[in-house]
Amino acid sequence: MQIDPVTLQILHNHAQAAADSMAYTLFRTAHSTFVKETEDFTSGLTTPDGMTFASPRELGATWFIGLDYGNAIRMIKDYRPGDVCITNDPYSGYVCTHPPDLHMWKPIFWEGEIVAFAVGHIHNTDIGGAVPASLSRALTEVHQEGIRIPPAKIIREGVMDETLLQVMLTNVRMPEQNWGDLKAQIASMTTGERKVHEMIRKFGVETFRQGVKDLLDLGERQARALIASIPDGDYFFADYLDEDAPGGVPVRLALNLQIRGDEAILDFSGSDPQLQSSLNVPTGGAERHILLMVGYNYCLYTLDPTMPLNGGITRPARCIVPEGTILNPKFPAAVGMRSMTCTRLQGVIMGAFQNALPDRLPAGPSGGGAIMNVKTTDNRTGRLLMASIDPVVGGAGGSALGDGTDGSGANNSFLKNTPVEINEVEVPIRILSYGLVPDSGGPGLHRGGLATFLEFRVASPNTVVTARNRDRTRFCSWGADGGKPGNNSSFTRNFDRNDPVDLANTDVVNLDPGDSMRITAGGAGGWGDPTERDPAKVLFDVQQGKVFLESAEREYGVVIRDGAVDAEATAARRAAMRAAPRPTGRFQYNAARVEYEKLWTAANYDALTGLLQRLPVHWRYFVKRRVFERIDRMPAAERRGDGSEVRRAFHVVVGEFPELAPLFAEAAD
Repeated sequence: MQIDPVTLQILHNHAQAAADSMAYTLFRTAHSTFVKETEDFTSGLTTPDGMTFASPRELGATWFIGLDYGNAIRMIKDYRPGDVCITNDPYSGYVCTHPPDLHMWKPIFWEGEIVAFAVGHIHNTDIGGAVPASLSRALTEVHQEGIRIPPAKIIREGVMDETLLQVMLTNVRMPEQNWGDLKAQIASMTTGERKVHEMIRKFGVETFRQGVKDLLDLGERQARALIASIPDGDYFFADYLDEDAPGGVPVRLALNLQIRGDEAILDFSGSDPQLQSSLNVPTGGAERHILLMVGYNYCLYTLDPTMPLNGGITRPARCIVPEGTILNPKFPAAVGMRSMTCTRLQGVIMGAFQNALPDRLPAGPSGGGAIMNVKTTDNRTGRLLMASIDPVVGGAGGSALGDGTDGSGANNSFLKNTPVEINEVEVPIRILSYGLVPDSGGPGLHRGGLATFLEFRVASPNTVVTARNRDRTRFCSWGADGGKPGNNSSFTRNFDRNDPVDLANTDVVNLDPGDSMRITAGGAGGWGDPTERDPAKVLFDVQQGKVFLESAEREYGVVIRDGAVDAEATAARRAAMRAAPRPTGRFQYNAARVEYEKLWTAANYDALTGLLQRLPVHWRYFVKRRVFERIDRMPAAERRGDGSEVRRAFHVVVGEFPELAPLFAEAAD
């Protein structure tokens, strides 16, 4: 029987406080900068079946709301008090999502029965593998991405498994960091265990059990009520990663969001096949895998901030992700850079919901920055040092409610910046400058949030910088309802010399002493007609250095002379802008995307996706690249955009390989 609403709310507050206490314990005792400053970690409480019912609101990577530990929990056959389990294998239970994320869970007993699990993860700065920090888009199989530990007990009835611990620490580059963060995780789960016992002593074990069930049911009811308020229909949106591998072709992520009453279906069938790079997202095809649901959770919570943040809100939705695609790859596909794909995926989901509710959700979020990692040597001591320094991120899209957040917003808002002094202590580099990128947000009635930039110089030979999540040098965030797209990101070596090098989407760079780096994220999209923006706000943006003087006139039609708005000239300029032809449609994209989609139309992509799905998985990426090559060489007169050129190119490619033709014929049968 359900417990009364007052008791349920009190229990909810206690559970929330318990999760916050777990996060605070981890945050205060972690060793690596990436955990104690950037806060890439999670903590929480789950049911005995593994569904999260309490997550922190203010600390850590809050996008793991609704994570289901069930598969991993069931892979351990016997639990005893004092046990702690561990995994970082993305293909064992599909709880861990790439090798640097070390997930742990601890059974919480009461009178001999498991009543909950304390859970959480940390992102290790390094977990071994082919490159420092373990992550690069260039890696092609999961074995290159560091040591993998399938679900196992790291502590048995309070006693550490020293053999397993040493295997892990032997295979990483900075074992003292990993060991320090591991102890912080264990302390966090001990805090969670203590807090659950306190709740049971206060409420009683039966009220606790029923209350947890009721909290999940409450989340489901509120989510269903919100979805029911969205008009029934199909809402399509697609976006791209710049390239599927270094120097490669774009990656398409496509969603058909289907709203039917109080349920939502997220059909990702139009997305690209799995890749020979580490951009794949390991989901195992689960209908509610956390990586597929993050954008959905963000949208629901944006629409209803009173919603309890637990796994219940995912129940009204299910995802369709065919096997062998980028969102459901087969082992041993590399998955280390799934974070870049997930960031873009979240934007795709936001775009689909924005299509359904244009006045309630923002334009495109920023992207293309990076989480910067530096491995170098201290010139004074000769000691090898490695740390994650500032995440270079961008802001949120503009919306009907106002401008997007500058610097860190939307789906990157949980990443915290690291003070300059701490960065320079952790690794011997010199931070030259750090701040906002002027004019990077998309113009609009409500401007897109500005991106950030970071400049630094290294002092030692053989310094390696890994720039995780580099993207958006080609395709930008999208504007909505008349708003314009944000600016591109950039990555430049020796930006302050006469021979700067544009690194585009490179994510691993070897530097010499004295070399400098500048990295910027892309800006977020604007919302609404820029010529409708209050001229006083445009003037203020110019005074604050957020919009250039030239852009005020070119993009907003606001003429500023001698530090003031020229009202007459502004009215004339805006009238001329409104009279000129302007793009139509709900969304506005940058010129590179518009040009790309003249060739790669929706019909061409649909034809290619359908044909590739009839091939064995290990052939799909290869054939896709060959089809792209043939289409690129095709004379313009033969390009119709209706899928016919793709079908012709595909059958030519299949005919070139005798081994492939019978496999395709078998699939067709």
